[in-house]
Amino acid sequence: MKALVLNENRTLSLTDRPTPEPDAPTDVVVRVVQTGICGTDRSVLVGKFPAVPGVVMGHEAVGTVHSVGTAVTRHRPGDRVIVNPTLYCGQCPTCLAGHWDFCENKAGTEVGLDLDGAFAEYIRLPERFLHPVPTGMDLDRAVVVEPLACALNNIEAGRLQAGETAVVVGGGPVGVVCALAARHYGARVLLVEPDPYRQKLCREVLEASDGGRVTVHAPEDGALAERGDVVVDTVGSLLEQALAYAATRGRVVVMGYNSNASATVRPLEILQRGLHIIGAGDYNSMLFPKAIELARWLPLERLVTHRFPLEDHEAAFAALAAGSGTSYSALKVVLVPER
Repeated sequence: MKALVLNENRTLSLTDRPTPEPDAPTDVVVRVVQTGICGTDRSVLVGKFPAVPGVVMGHEAVGTVHSVGTAVTRHRPGDRVIVNPTLYCGQCPTCLAGHWDFCENKAGTEVGLDLDGAFAEYIRLPERFLHPVPTGMDLDRAVVVEPLACALNNIEAGRLQAGETAVVVGGGPVGVVCALAARHYGARVLLVEPDPYRQKLCREVLEASDGGRVTVHAPEDGALAERGDVVVDTVGSLLEQALAYAATRGRVVVMGYNSNASATVRPLEILQRGLHIIGAGDYNSMLFPKAIELARWLPLERLVTHRFPLEDHEAAFAALAAGSGTSYSALKVVLVPER
């Protein structure tokens, strides 16, 4: 099969890899239909997040079941499925306590980072990490379910309530998904994005028919005098800016992954304003079915603006400003295996 493999110099190469087959009795091999490019994938290529050279990248995938192991009972060849790439062992003390997102045996199980992922024609995973695509759901909507699970994890960590104001920092795909989910929770939403092109895309997705409950702003926009009960930093490097957007007793959630980021905070300000700084981490897989159900009611397919074959991966990442001298020209980009 064809697969995009990470090189030592943080580039990708399209290579030939053996097509996986069921190894364990509970394994399922999925024929990948399309895989979204995540902000984490981009971060790997621009040096903001680690991954193991030689790994097949990609994790936001949908596809159809190709083959199954002898003990698989929930999936049959031909079934449409969504990949849940947040794996857990289920046996360590943390997993047994129900905190699957903080599994103590993560090494070698991070799909697309240190375990072969979905920028390929096929992917193999245990059956419990595959979920049926609801009848009638378009795959352009289904491919955004995994980012929606990430958004729900962080919104719920921030304890967002109906009637509150949420400020979402960053207008990339996960920022837009956060805004859609926060609006569904009954919040007024202000999304902050500096890039003019992405501001335009965000407005097209968010402001078209929501009655003014979501608005898009530049960082210097004076309208942000309205502060957030919950502020979500979807970029992962804007904690200081996020704190400035928070209301008294506000909750600031650090969501984006950036291993190079650092921040300076004033403890006295946190104390006097009663601020909460929250790190939610990966979503607990118990949240994934909830994300699938919520996706029935959110126009997630509007985020998908570009589609590229695997062989055009350089152009796909350039559309996300991951190439030298490039700027954003897309919102959600998906890679599609050509057969």
